[in-house]
Amino acid sequence: MSARHYPAQVDVVIVGSGPTGSAYARILSERAPGATIAMFEVGPTVSEPPGAHVKNIADPAARARAQVASEGPGERGEKVANPGAAKAGVRGARPGTFLLEDGYAFDGEDGMPVAAMSSNVGGMASHWTGACPRPNDSERTDFVDDLDELLDEGDRLLGVTRDAFDSAPFGAIVRERLAAAVDAGRVDATKVQRMPLAVHRRDDGRLVWSGSDVVLGDATRENPCFSLFDESLVMRVIVEDGRAAGVVVRDLRSGEEHRVAARFVVVAADALRTPQLLWASGVRPAALGRYLNDQAQVVFASRLRDMPPLAEDAPTTGLAEYSGVSWVPFTDDMPFHGQIMQLDASPIALAEDDPVVPGSIVGLGLFCAKDLRPDDRVVFDDDHVDGYGMPAPRIHYRLTAHDHEVVERARREIVRLAEAIGDPVGDRPFTLPLGSSLHYQGSTRMGVADDGTSVCDLDSEVWGVSGLFVAGNGVIPTATACNPTVTSVALAVRGARAIAASLA
Repeated sequence: MSARHYPAQVDVVIVGSGPTGSAYARILSERAPGATIAMFEVGPTVSEPPGAHVKNIADPAARARAQVASEGPGERGEKVANPGAAKAGVRGARPGTFLLEDGYAFDGEDGMPVAAMSSNVGGMASHWTGACPRPNDSERTDFVDDLDELLDEGDRLLGVTRDAFDSAPFGAIVRERLAAAVDAGRVDATKVQRMPLAVHRRDDGRLVWSGSDVVLGDATRENPCFSLFDESLVMRVIVEDGRAAGVVVRDLRSGEEHRVAARFVVVAADALRTPQLLWASGVRPAALGRYLNDQAQVVFASRLRDMPPLAEDAPTTGLAEYSGVSWVPFTDDMPFHGQIMQLDASPIALAEDDPVVPGSIVGLGLFCAKDLRPDDRVVFDDDHVDGYGMPAPRIHYRLTAHDHEVVERARREIVRLAEAIGDPVGDRPFTLPLGSSLHYQGSTRMGVADDGTSVCDLDSEVWGVSGLFVAGNGVIPTATACNPTVTSVALAVRGARAIAASLA
């Protein structure tokens, strides 16, 4: 195939088209509209507009094709990822994602057996659940003094709402029963509530889930100074005299390599591939890849008891919108975050003479905060390469004794919550394999000083390399249990504002 035309020079290069890279493009388009921006994404465009959530693709076959196209450079095919598969020892990835081929666990360590990534325009935001809870208590990055205002901006960019499921007939019942079990002693902000979601409902009633297309917005799409290049592998950040000077990028369609000069470079790949690119570029601060953390995840199901009958035309299979999505916020006293939503009732085996009310089987998930340790890390070397020819991520990871205690406590708590809202389905909760949350953090963490425990400053600029910024969940420096996307977008807003101010 013939090579595409890449710019020789731009003001800002953004590596990665997920929500944080897109947040940089959006803020720069709004605050520095004359700045030239080139965004490079290793994967293909799988949805329209570029970066849109694949759940918005109405045709199931087209949606499946988009998911398969997002599954990286290795073998692609049908994905099986559910608790039953995990119990059977199947190392499965969710549709739209792909696993590390090896290096996900070492002898004597827990590892992250199902650590996964996506390669497509929009990144994993084309496949995510859209949950956007805010951090609380020790989850918060309190040394960022404008965090709440930045979180407000994150909500704006992601299109976060709380009312998309207000018409769900069982939602209020679920929250009322959860609240009776949880709310005592909690402040209003941490009581059971509707989950903030990056989703809105159209006038015709259809749900539209936010992807990176929503973050980019019209301000970016209509910006003549912005360009998006898919199937473009950034191989190296060019550093000259202690400053980022551009990138080397390979056109995956033609195989040709190009040098693109830039005043600023933002690496917003993901928590595994952002440190990968920095390492490949010779940018290797002491904390690079360290403090890697995931959220151990416990799941269970409960059948809502004493439910009112629904209309005769109510669907009996598929994910009907009856229970909505409810949230039990993290607190330091209860160090896990709860996400409660409806399950498809059809696979659940119940007595034939006791029919299931549609929407009455509810799934509960508790995400646990992790002890932060520098030895939990993603590492790279010259001997192992991934499917793109880049240094392969290899993961060292262990749960501490305290982590195991928190997981066991979550297992007891999820049974209590299941009993509070109904009748538990199954004998016991299931702890998913490590990496299942897809919420990897800490590998390029933010800090207040260049003391070897962080990779970047409060504006996400890498210590010792002017003009080089990092973005994504990896920047979050705290142990969180809540879904991290709105937090990482908020931190990206601060970095983008810093670049915009320098370009003014």
